[in-house]
Amino acid sequence: MSRAGNNYYNTLQVHHQAPQSEIKLAYRKLVKKFHPDCNHNIGSHEQISALNIAYEILSNPQSRASYDHSMGLQTAKVGNHSNVIKKRSPSLDEESKLDIWLTQVYEPIIEILNKTLDDLDEQIDELAADPYDDELLENFQEYIHNCRTSFNFAQILFRRMPNPSSAAGVASYLYHCLNQVGDGIEELNYFTLNFDDHHLHTGKELWRIADEMRGYAFEAFKNLVR
Repeated sequence: MSRAGNNYYNTLQVHHQAPQSEIKLAYRKLVKKFHPDCNHNIGSHEQISALNIAYEILSNPQSRASYDHSMGLQTAKVGNHSNVIKKRSPSLDEESKLDIWLTQVYEPIIEILNKTLDDLDEQIDELAADPYDDELLENFQEYIHNCRTSFNFAQILFRRMPNPSSAAGVASYLYHCLNQVGDGIEELNYFTLNFDDHHLHTGKELWRIADEMRGYAFEAFKNLVR
């Protein structure tokens, strides 16, 4: 692989050219290995979370292609088609550049934001049953960990290519939305460390602003593609 270390393929213990069937098999094998019912080690819960995140990205051809591109990897071919994301050609016209940016940057980021932002209230409601319950707290911490992983990937996508001038408004709203999400994640994480409600309220407010920015980005997108 071109990059070692924290890598989703390393997590699943497969080569980056592995077919989807091998990735699925590896995921099932590792989940069974690290499931708490089979492995009572302290790190099992974190390992399961890491496996779920890796599989969520690599099991989807579009998100896998985006991830491979961000890591400088050559994506494996699926059937007779390749998921390799081609670099933009300088000769592309503005409309073509916009189509590529919307498909490879805007749409996957919005998908990540939708999943991240829309789940917070439910997660807080579950934790509110008893914030001092170890299992509930661990579930909330796992949610924050997953949010941070998704946020990091969204940042990779956002930086992968410059936005076309026609999409400057959409990109600006996305940028501010991601900033609020990043700060919100840290505030929510601080709450789990000291149970200071100030951090929880601040995190929720940052999430609210991020949700607002997401709405503005969507409206700008609709105006752009009319």
